[in-house]
Amino acid sequence: MLERTSYERACIEARKKGLAPPRKPRGPLPNLPRKLFSYDHVEPKPAKEPPLPSSEAAQNHIPNHYTYSSVTHEKIAAIRSKTTLANTDICLDYKQSSNLYPESYPHFVRGRDSLREYITSLFTSKIAIYDGAMGTMIQNYSKRNKLDEEEYRGDRFKDWNCNVKGNNDMLSITQPHVISGIYKEYLEVGGSNLIGTNTFSSTTIAMADYNMEAYAYELNYEGARLARQACDEVTAADPTNPRFVVGAIGPTNRTGSISPSVEDPSARNVTFDELVEAYFEQIVGLMDGGADILMVETIFDTLNAKAALYAVGEYLEFSGLDIPVFVSGTLVDQSGRTLSGQTGEAFYASIRHAKPMCVGLNCALGAVHMIPFVEKLAKVVECFLHVYSNAGLPNAMGGYDESPDDMARNNKTFFENGWLNMVGGCCGSTPPHIKAIRECAENYAPRKLPDVGRPKMWLSGLEDLVVDDVHNHLGLPFLNVGERCNISGSIRFKKLMMAGDYATAMDIAKKQVEDGAHVLDINVDDGMLDGLAAMQKFVKIAVTEPEVSKVGEELFKEQATLLKKHGAAVVVMAFDEEGQAATEDEKVRICKRSYDILVNEVHFPPEDIIFDPNVLTIGTGMEEHANYGVDFINAVKTIKEQCPYVKISGGISNLSFGFRGVMKIRESIHAVFLHHAILESGMDVGIVNANEMLHVTEVEGELKKACENL
Repeated sequence: MLERTSYERACIEARKKGLAPPRKPRGPLPNLPRKLFSYDHVEPKPAKEPPLPSSEAAQNHIPNHYTYSSVTHEKIAAIRSKTTLANTDICLDYKQSSNLYPESYPHFVRGRDSLREYITSLFTSKIAIYDGAMGTMIQNYSKRNKLDEEEYRGDRFKDWNCNVKGNNDMLSITQPHVISGIYKEYLEVGGSNLIGTNTFSSTTIAMADYNMEAYAYELNYEGARLARQACDEVTAADPTNPRFVVGAIGPTNRTGSISPSVEDPSARNVTFDELVEAYFEQIVGLMDGGADILMVETIFDTLNAKAALYAVGEYLEFSGLDIPVFVSGTLVDQSGRTLSGQTGEAFYASIRHAKPMCVGLNCALGAVHMIPFVEKLAKVVECFLHVYSNAGLPNAMGGYDESPDDMARNNKTFFENGWLNMVGGCCGSTPPHIKAIRECAENYAPRKLPDVGRPKMWLSGLEDLVVDDVHNHLGLPFLNVGERCNISGSIRFKKLMMAGDYATAMDIAKKQVEDGAHVLDINVDDGMLDGLAAMQKFVKIAVTEPEVSKVGEELFKEQATLLKKHGAAVVVMAFDEEGQAATEDEKVRICKRSYDILVNEVHFPPEDIIFDPNVLTIGTGMEEHANYGVDFINAVKTIKEQCPYVKISGGISNLSFGFRGVMKIRESIHAVFLHHAILESGMDVGIVNANEMLHVTEVEGELKKACENL
């Protein structure tokens, strides 16, 4: 006897329970073409440099003046005022005489030349060389010389209240000759063009392990100052090969998006604001110490990286300077994901709003193990790309076995494929390793920046998602936004949230993703609920699940600016001071006004704007409602024509609210409406229940005709 199909079994179960039979399974549907507009036909052009931040200094390549004594914003001054430096009359100015070296590449003079332009020239002419591991070099030093608790403390901290051995960053204060010697070895033996500061853990958060939070500014200042001195000494010996200080900003020992408690996935041991505050203090110390570049590195939790980049953005805004920013993520194992679960591509999509000059991977893996992940990044990263891998995987004793020749050979794949603009080493690497890598890299050309084409909306969860390339389960060029995690639209979800049953509420989220939702709409705004706390808890749980992941103009600008800093896409409802847009003309007018403010005044990326021109209810019997559907469809096309690169969304269930309870009619109305709105007018996004969506060919003939007439 033939086995019953899963559909037949589902029908039997439905009959037993007195339920309607399930919908027949549909076969694969072809992907339908997206409606194109004039701006969609953009010929890619060669990139001259990485994407620029929107600041005046970056856009115009204004050289950093390197006179930080003139940078006196109150938040920066407040940090300096707390310094633990014994001599408060510290050097803050590093400007060089404009005629110190010739005015042409490869020479560089601080205060005269644009570092952004210099790095672009360097990274497009050869594979630049970064340094290697600081920790490995300190360990090697301790094998040849005494470097125990007493030496870590030095005279200044001889009576400190806890053990400090292992706090490598404090050696910049207590044993500066050790750190300076390591810097010089990487510059002279390794031939590094750029060296990272000994400040990986120099935040108040990480220094809490040693009760040294108060010394964060000094640790960063001294770590950068020693690197500045070393770079200047080596540059003076050969001005045709200038060396640069990269301010190293580590991940801290806490994670913003990962729970420290197995029992409570919503628990966190640090907040975003606390991370920003700690990183901002670190940045002030690094810049005051003479850093040229800021590098957010060894990032295993993207939320920490976003906090660090937010702090960088605050410093750049307060100082008015153009400081190149590098970002380096860490994929923790062969799954190719960060500790917070993101792929390398999703990690990049999460931080690209900060417009880093260079992005890449470091730590956790050896070069051989990084190959597939670097290849994927090389295909999508819009800026320069780097790698500084470990010297293989750790052995049973925690050491690293790759010799300099081994490490150079294993990095060769990157060079042969033209994937990198900068290379260095992480755990286990030493100046001889860097020297061998440099000598190998010299035989290869650097990675070419990708051509610049049509901008697209690029979202990130655990994986990345390019909205402009999406087709849903019906073959429509349309992003399904799940509607069921909305207190206003789902009684069940509301009851669960009111009862604090987050686990069951999360099941609703998972079910929507299983049914075809690409993104979830979450709304917990209710007078009887602490919406902020509920939203935080629900989202914190959601990000751990691999299956889920009206205002005046001035306030509008303020909020848009804040969203831009966070790297968020924005949904703009068609409301203004006069109320909700109902007619076609009102929808177009409000959206065009919003677009002009966002793009021309806030400098918001147009591809990250989603307009919701209000899907309103039809079929109510009221004459003024009769044209709401047609007005929306027509407005979509006009808005897309007048506002290049934006997306159009809407809450689809609103359309048929007058037929609530009659699901067959509602689903049919939605199918016909979306068919016209998507394929004829270019609607991109919609808040839907994906499980109830019909393809227009599945709507019965007479019912389809009635829907068209409606």
